[in-house]
Amino acid sequence: MQNHFELFHLPQQFTIDLKALDSAYHEVQNQVHPDKFASASDAEKRVAMQWATRANEAYKTLKSPFKRAAYLCEINGVDLQTESNTAMPVAFLMQQMEWREALDDARAQKDRDGLEALESELRIARKKTVEQVGSLLDAQNFTQAAEMVRQLMFLEKFADEVGNVFELLPD
Repeated sequence: MQNHFELFHLPQQFTIDLKALDSAYHEVQNQVHPDKFASASDAEKRVAMQWATRANEAYKTLKSPFKRAAYLCEINGVDLQTESNTAMPVAFLMQQMEWREALDDARAQKDRDGLEALESELRIARKKTVEQVGSLLDAQNFTQAAEMVRQLMFLEKFADEVGNVFELLPD
């Protein structure tokens, strides 16, 4: 079975051309669009639907830097060990603790400015981590990239938490 990169005829690397991804996705979707199979047999309709679903999943995976990084590790035989390997560098753990405290303080004080500052800091950290992960993956260093992907996973989840706190603040 083709992997997501092969499906869209893209090089199997972290750095991808997002316009080429969009174009390839639309091309695949046009080939399997339900309208083209209106008079087809039920089996053909099912196959087309499976292809459309697979294309959607592949597109979402490759469009997201985090998901693309995790996928590249996976297809290159490196298990992210997200459940069993929670070891992180001490500096990263300390940063996590500082961010948690800042989030708790901003939530308790309904401090929108503090929350925006935290979100900005987090955005910078995510961008830097994505760049590091991309460099490691494009250099075929999947094991070290997996460690950084685990950090990126924390940053993604924490960004969601910050967003949720924003939603709870009064305007």
